[in-house]
Amino acid sequence: MTTLITNIKELLQVRDTKIDKVSGAAMAILPTIKNAYLLIDDNLIADFGSMDNLPKITADQTIDATGKMILPAWCDSHTHLVYAGNREQEFVDRINGLSYEEIANRGGGILNSAKKLNDATEEEIYIQSKERLEEVMRLGTGAVEIKSGYGLTIDGELKMLRVIKKLATNYPLAIKATFLGAHAFPAAYKDDRKGYIDILINKMLPEISKDNLADYVDVFCETGYFTVEETEQIMNAGIQFGLKPKIHVNQFNSIGGVQAGIKYNALSVDHLEVMTSSDIEALKNTDTMPVALPSCSYFLSIPYTPAREMIAAGLPLALATDYNPGSTPSGNMNFVVATACIKMKMTPEEAINAATINGAYAMGLSDTHGSITAGKKANLIITKPIHSYYQLPYAFGSNLIDTVIIEGKVIA
Repeated sequence: MTTLITNIKELLQVRDTKIDKVSGAAMAILPTIKNAYLLIDDNLIADFGSMDNLPKITADQTIDATGKMILPAWCDSHTHLVYAGNREQEFVDRINGLSYEEIANRGGGILNSAKKLNDATEEEIYIQSKERLEEVMRLGTGAVEIKSGYGLTIDGELKMLRVIKKLATNYPLAIKATFLGAHAFPAAYKDDRKGYIDILINKMLPEISKDNLADYVDVFCETGYFTVEETEQIMNAGIQFGLKPKIHVNQFNSIGGVQAGIKYNALSVDHLEVMTSSDIEALKNTDTMPVALPSCSYFLSIPYTPAREMIAAGLPLALATDYNPGSTPSGNMNFVVATACIKMKMTPEEAINAATINGAYAMGLSDTHGSITAGKKANLIITKPIHSYYQLPYAFGSNLIDTVIIEGKVIA
């Protein structure tokens, strides 16, 4: 099945050769072709170029994109979209003055989600989660990472990871699974941290490895959660079972988590709302991708990742949603891109690079996703007629997506 898209007003994120990521000043460069065509062969990008050079092509179907732009589907490298129920009451509690930490200390937060998840059946969790996944696909996401971490028991964590695997089997977009058993300490292990870490390492990880349920291992390295030493212990154990680290760091405090992630060659370090000069310096010339989650900052009213300082230091940056029931109940990458521009002062070019090519890198998908490159997956966003791609973040409350194509097929 071949599809030819013609008269594209502007084709964004065009890369003739595959590159892993963009960093520093290069993030401000977004290669495009105006008045373009694009050819899809089955689920892959086969060819593209200027309409002036359109070869004779006999395609099975043709789409006229006059007035519309095309860009790669979003690559959302940090979500928790598999969960049960919601935490609407905590939203109201925060409005009434309680902090995220205060809510967590009285049994809310992650422990609240863990109770809901362990009370739900695997099928109930799947049904709720697939609705969220279908929504983010319609919003233009073509690759997504999903974490466990709301089980905090062997059965609960395995249940979550099986749901993620079922989603990956049943839906066309790329899904990466991350084991986040180290999301918080269960109430029963509040005074026995070593005991819970022993379960993570010696009971959960072997089961996950046996059934091939995860690609990555994650830890919430933060004051009141897992210390740097505990984080290193869990990352090291995950590596022994073939799981590459991707870790939560610097959401509320800078305690050395960034440096720990780099030490263990983490694929990404995520959140980064609180960054010191030494944190930024440590990330230079590493293979670790910094990931910002601006809609989490928006929802919790906490600082935003200092994108300008990081990019000025020559670092790459990815953007992701952090879709979860407590601190970011939204998987809308369009809002993430707009918020990065509005609140983090990223340019539209930087934000689109961060949400496509760098997002793909942050979940190990550089070879197949994140840019308009021959041989990569035909995962595309076709916009409605717009003046320029600046309108995508500018009109932050408007749905400017006309069509989403994933693996060469239009998503209903």
